[in-house]
Amino acid sequence: MNPDAPGEGDRDRGLKNSIRHCFAQFRLCGEGEDLVFEPLAGGVSSDIWKVTTLSGAYCVKQALPRLKVAAVWEAPPERSHFEAEWLRVAGSIRPRNVPELIAEDIERNLIVMAYLPPERYPLWKAQLRDGNASAAFAGEVAAALAAIHAATAGAAAIAARFATDASFHAIRLEPYLEATARAHPSVADRLNALSADTARTKLCLVHGDVSPKNILAGPDGPVLLDAECAWYGDPAFDLAFLLNHLLLKCVWTPTAAPAFLHCFRSIAETYYRRIDWEQPQGLEARTAGLLPGLMLARIDGKSPVEYITADADKALVRRFALGLLQDPVADITTIGNAWQRELTS
Repeated sequence: MNPDAPGEGDRDRGLKNSIRHCFAQFRLCGEGEDLVFEPLAGGVSSDIWKVTTLSGAYCVKQALPRLKVAAVWEAPPERSHFEAEWLRVAGSIRPRNVPELIAEDIERNLIVMAYLPPERYPLWKAQLRDGNASAAFAGEVAAALAAIHAATAGAAAIAARFATDASFHAIRLEPYLEATARAHPSVADRLNALSADTARTKLCLVHGDVSPKNILAGPDGPVLLDAECAWYGDPAFDLAFLLNHLLLKCVWTPTAAPAFLHCFRSIAETYYRRIDWEQPQGLEARTAGLLPGLMLARIDGKSPVEYITADADKALVRRFALGLLQDPVADITTIGNAWQRELTS
């Protein structure tokens, strides 16, 4: 095996050794073969590496017990197993929209996936940053998400495989809604109620982190990544989480705001046409309720977006989100139209 890099930290050294053991166990490399390690950007919750062998390249991911943010934010690393399970289930439903799972090392909390080269699979977030916002692509994302929700709705066996309530609370409901409630006492009751209502709604398999940073624009359509928050619960969380990013991107790249709002509407319309497991009005009302809570959370929760830094921009999002938390609405169109007016006023 090739030696570790000089000055390398104990954690990286230990992870590389774990990957070597994993690759040997699953015969992904030859005996004594050198592996080439390249760290990949992967957000705050995991270590992610491109690992190249003589036979090809793989993406290897290991969930962290403490996330890389300023606030103390801990979550069980065993969530890697549920990401692997999500890949299995979602891959059986929409294989072109999910990376291929190669192997899972449960003992070491490692999952090995096919490596998707960025020149063929650019990151949707990077495209949006540059103002490249395709409503058709946004609709494809919504269609893939709705298909996974529909295929798993009411499935008792899937619910049993994803009884991850504690993990979902630790990595989603507490750091987003409940932490934000502590920062905003005037709407604390509303935010805590949204958290509790979401936690008790069990309808289908939820990804939990449907964000442009976790979506690749592949040659055959979107590819959804990073399902370590997978949970059997409320599909409204996935939809609100995704729609929230399209609203916030309007502050990041103001010149593309009309295109982002077109994507927002395309997602909502495409998704709602595919709801067949419950009344669309109920899901829309839950989504509209969650949306301002998640907007505010990305400013004052444990995971603020890195691209809204100006005080005036933060104040804009706070004012808009607080207004909707204090005076809720039940439909997505009203929120999109109100945000458009807010941006142009």
